[in-house]
Amino acid sequence: MDRSITAGQLKDKSLFQDSDGSAAPAKNVCHNCSKLKIFLGALAFSFFAKGFSGSYMKSMSSQIERRFEISSSIVGIIDGSFEIGNLLVMVLVSYLGPRVHRPKVIGVGCLIMSLGAFLSVMPQFLMGRYNYERITVTVHNSSMSVSACSLASSEGHPVTDATETPSTKKNFGCEKTTNSRLWLFVLMGNLLRGIGEAPVMPLGVSYIDDFSKEENSAFYIGLVRSSGMFGPTLGFLLGSFCASLWVDIGIVDIGFFPALKKLFGNPVFLVYIFLTILQYNSLVGLITYETKFMEQQFNVSVARAIFLIGVILLPITILGMFLGGFLIKKFKLHVTEMAKFACITFIVAYLLNLLYFTCSCEVLQVAGLTVPYSGLKHLSSSKNSFIASCNADCSCKLDQWDPVCGDNGITYMTACFAGCKSSTGTGKNMVFHNCSCVEGQGHGLANSSAVLGQCQRESCTKAFPYFLALQTACAFILALGGTPTYMIMFRSVSPDLKSFAVGIETLGGRVLGGLPAPIYFGALIDETCLKWGTKNCGGSGSCRVYDTKAFRNVYLGLIAGLRAGCCLLYIVVSVLIIKRFKTHGTEMKDVKNTERSTSKEPVTSNKKDFLPGARTSDDSEETRM
Repeated sequence: MDRSITAGQLKDKSLFQDSDGSAAPAKNVCHNCSKLKIFLGALAFSFFAKGFSGSYMKSMSSQIERRFEISSSIVGIIDGSFEIGNLLVMVLVSYLGPRVHRPKVIGVGCLIMSLGAFLSVMPQFLMGRYNYERITVTVHNSSMSVSACSLASSEGHPVTDATETPSTKKNFGCEKTTNSRLWLFVLMGNLLRGIGEAPVMPLGVSYIDDFSKEENSAFYIGLVRSSGMFGPTLGFLLGSFCASLWVDIGIVDIGFFPALKKLFGNPVFLVYIFLTILQYNSLVGLITYETKFMEQQFNVSVARAIFLIGVILLPITILGMFLGGFLIKKFKLHVTEMAKFACITFIVAYLLNLLYFTCSCEVLQVAGLTVPYSGLKHLSSSKNSFIASCNADCSCKLDQWDPVCGDNGITYMTACFAGCKSSTGTGKNMVFHNCSCVEGQGHGLANSSAVLGQCQRESCTKAFPYFLALQTACAFILALGGTPTYMIMFRSVSPDLKSFAVGIETLGGRVLGGLPAPIYFGALIDETCLKWGTKNCGGSGSCRVYDTKAFRNVYLGLIAGLRAGCCLLYIVVSVLIIKRFKTHGTEMKDVKNTERSTSKEPVTSNKKDFLPGARTSDDSEETRM
């Protein structure tokens, strides 16, 4: 179907022209596809950046209100300025998009977004130190005593603030007046961010759809949009971290490097972080390629695999997590008991995990690929191994993949490679007849036929219920120990570092587990491919046939190897916790229970009675932004 080309699209096509301005020949189209991929990478980063900055600004609403001493309604105006800027130019940009050079407009929009972000942070450098409220205290001349009770003295002297000096009292009001309008920088910055973001989505998506192949358009758009989802996640994580910083950051020794040193100086937490990273790797790799494994190994359709995961595995996982928390409450497990429980449950699940390897399944028999044609004694390593005397006169194309299953139980790449001369029926009910390559095993030439689709492997189909039962049991036992494992982190760090520990654990797991696991899992799975598809303009497409045995060994082997490391770390962390929370054979209560008991008892002056992280009466409190 022909498409009309606008002036803007002709400008966009300059990306696909030779240096002399002439149109690139057809054979160079695929070479110029790399330019489109560069555009995809830049657009994906733009989606990430706009999501990151937007979520961070959303998370800072309370801090902005306190910093500038403004009302919630003004904060709402600041937040809404982004939408105002976006709406001001959205319709215009969307309308003029096909008439302009879209990548250039998107680039200008990104520059405007960066300028807006720069304006938003300017008040931090223009304002003075944040003056947070403190109670007024009086100093008695007769002693060094400091009182919070601000009663007037009998001599009639005014009560003085011990924290104020004449200079600060004189200038505080002027400083506040000067700083009270600096929130306009944030408003203007948000407005500019909204204007700059307007062309990114409509022009970027339409550009991809115009200049990518029809079969790749949806994949590219989904890739760009999904990459943008990482932005809000990291933005809120950064906002959570920044909201935990004290207001005197940069003035005194800051709640970050010492806290980080304290966390990683804790051997229990350090081992726990490594344990989390390995668990993330195994879990993300398992989930990412689980449907593909079921499809290739057990002849289960992707739709059915997804259905079974949603109906069976997710509910049983939720039940296990709930039951794990219930058992902690029911039996009032201490941290040592929780560590033992988590360790035992994981080791049991790991032993069940090893039984996955017994779910064997033979490799799909594909003529010329995994089994020879009739009359041939062995396979050839060349591409011509698909061509035999039975289909030599059919002129079959090697880059096609539309498998058929012959009466002899062997799969052929296409009906042409099966040597089929005629067919009946239409669509998925089509049956091919007079297939010369299927001839054999008591079938005459007239009776040899083939149907669409790969041949079913009976042993694989029978093994699937066994595999599903094993996976359900493993998921339940792992979830059962998941809550006790998570509680280990809370009980092994100081109370003031709990939120920071959660952030470090989440960041480490996602960066070192969630990101690399799908990559190296996928790369090793690709090595088990037997037949790659071919793109229209050359190059390899998606895998058509896997070596199911090698696929199983790679997929299950990676999971088993990672979980073996987890078993070792579980044992290590259990030993460390037992040593830390047991003294002379008597188990000490965890930090939470100790804090609860000490709140009801008189505080003694002996600091040795406190557990690590417990606060003393001498601790000073600071106010956060």
